[in-house]
Amino acid sequence: MKRPTKTEIRQQLNDEVEQYLQEGGEVSEVARGATGLQNGRYDERSMAFEKPKEERTPVPEVLQAIDQRRDSQRKPKRPAAAASQPRRRPRKKIIYDDFGEPLRIVWE
Repeated sequence: MKRPTKTEIRQQLNDEVEQYLQEGGEVSEVARGATGLQNGRYDERSMAFEKPKEERTPVPEVLQAIDQRRDSQRKPKRPAAAASQPRRRPRKKIIYDDFGEPLRIVWE
């Protein structure tokens, strides 16, 4: 069975609301946040998006230090002229899930 799309669900909800209103139902408006009262007070955590936008402090020197560390880790430690050394054979590596059960085997 195919799942209904968002458009189909939205249309179904609109149809149900229209049917309710045509049968004499009534929708009452509630003040914004009134349903979120806890012990007669608003929950400040739920109003996070109503606060003014805070200014961010630019820290380019910190970002530059992070980028330099990342670049130093990416660079090879040894020179790439290792043609005289024999190539390593691929090794089998087992990938485990969160519970320690083997999921699959990959070659490195």
